[in-house]
Amino acid sequence: MTELTDEQRRDFEAAAFRRLVEHLRQRTDVQNIDLMNLAGFCRNCLSNWYREAAEAQGVPLSKDESREIIYGMPYAEWQAKYQREATPEQLAAFEQNRPRDH
Repeated sequence: MTELTDEQRRDFEAAAFRRLVEHLRQRTDVQNIDLMNLAGFCRNCLSNWYREAAEAQGVPLSKDESREIIYGMPYAEWQAKYQREATPEQLAAFEQNRPRDH
């Protein structure tokens, strides 16, 4: 395996994260509940993790600010444009598999 420097690892991780965020911004058809049900995380989780990382470095971010970074727009705007009502099946799957922190 290729040995990476800490800086390379950080840069590659950051590039992969940016690509994931851009992919999720493009895939507005994929609802957060679908992500939660299939993968156990969603866009809101990413925004929370981002905010926690910033705060760990002494940079305060509000929930709204971190969500806008992930969604590429204010969360309320994303909801109005793209969020659909969850189906009873989606809600049942979410309740069955819900992580403790949601």
